[in-house]
Amino acid sequence: MISFPNAKINIGLDILRKRPDGYHDICTVMVPVPWCDILEIVPSKGIDTTLTVTGRRVDCPAEKNLVMKAYRALNDITPLPPLDIHLHKIIPDGAGMGGGSSDAAFTLSTINKLLQLDIPDDTLAQIASSIGADCPFFIYNRPMLATGTGTDLQPIELDLSRFAIQIVKPPILIPTKEAYASLIPAQPCTPLYERIRKPVIYWQQGIINNFEPSIFTKHPAIKAIKQAMIDAGAVYASMTGSGSAVYGLWERDNLADLPSEITRDCTIFSANMQ
Repeated sequence: MISFPNAKINIGLDILRKRPDGYHDICTVMVPVPWCDILEIVPSKGIDTTLTVTGRRVDCPAEKNLVMKAYRALNDITPLPPLDIHLHKIIPDGAGMGGGSSDAAFTLSTINKLLQLDIPDDTLAQIASSIGADCPFFIYNRPMLATGTGTDLQPIELDLSRFAIQIVKPPILIPTKEAYASLIPAQPCTPLYERIRKPVIYWQQGIINNFEPSIFTKHPAIKAIKQAMIDAGAVYASMTGSGSAVYGLWERDNLADLPSEITRDCTIFSANMQ
């Protein structure tokens, strides 16, 4: 069985407070985007479950890949037969787009369908939350308001189908620990779920990613990408997650190329939003 684990973007990312457990409470809207890996899972003829990874390089051994972590987490709930898993990586890692989390979530849902386990999505999401904070989102894979550590999800009505998206991933890796190191949590004056109800043309003034100020100071090339998108007519542009990818939304007929000196050595993806 073949599936296509997709990426996500964050629209707004408020870091509200540091928790006693060392994590942070956040508020963000996560939206799926059609930049996808390819995942194939078939019954194995051997006695062990195997994972083969092709495409973009993944800097971890197969047994530590989130795909295998997902297999083991599901196997703890219900015994699974040996499977052969092939993951072809297309989504860049270290981008803030949840590529690894999506692979893990789609592993759960694909095995569920392949083996006809009939596990409800809410149960799969609970299993996914033990793998990573972004993983439950990809079980539902629709616009969600995420709170708590990012695992408390509430569906949100958000129609972006009139827009095209361009995502630019520079060759910069930002460890999550580094992203949080210079961050000062703060409460916004207006909750994100109210700000996002406004038309998209007003988002640039009121919806921000709290990681941007410190990340832009350390990595001005990322700031330059965002500014280039705005200069090229994007109605909204933002870094996603803790970076380093930046996305812009344009009216479908107005999607523009960015200056080559800005995007040199970057990975670029464009598509119409669904």
